[in-house]
Amino acid sequence: MSDSELEINLDPVSHITVDAIGKPGERVFYIHGLQGDRAVTLLVEKVQVQTLALGIEQFLAEIAERYPEKPEASGEFDELLMHIHPPVDPLFRTGELGLGYDSEKDRVIIIAREVMMEGESPESGRVVNYWCTRSQVLALGRWTLEVAKRGRPICPYCGQPMEPEGHFCPKKNGHKH
Repeated sequence: MSDSELEINLDPVSHITVDAIGKPGERVFYIHGLQGDRAVTLLVEKVQVQTLALGIEQFLAEIAERYPEKPEASGEFDELLMHIHPPVDPLFRTGELGLGYDSEKDRVIIIAREVMMEGESPESGRVVNYWCTRSQVLALGRWTLEVAKRGRPICPYCGQPMEPEGHFCPKKNGHKH
């Protein structure tokens, strides 16, 4: 399938990563894929990439069970290669991320759909398809969890992120700590 104005296929990606730029509590998250010298970067929310990372583990386990003859994926990555560097020019803000698998090509597809404003037709939104090896996706998932953990510390009582000066904790009846 060829690229159109509404759909971009990086098939296959030569590299894919997720990273965050900014101080904890003010970070902006991106998914970034390369195909040769072509780069496609999208804005994503932290919860989207966390959910993607958790879904990747389960998804790859299902693939391994369904296709036991496929070699095992490696989740190893080089941290230096996983960072993206400013300036970053995202194509769009992601509204939805999904996963798929093509068993003939042995490729996982990460589907990123543009967030649509109220009243806009879903068909008018752009889509980026990042076609990855299972090892690339597993490394992406593991790296994403590392990036997500590097934010603000989590309150042990309520599970919410804490600011350096403390936070309003509902479990501690509003006391800052």
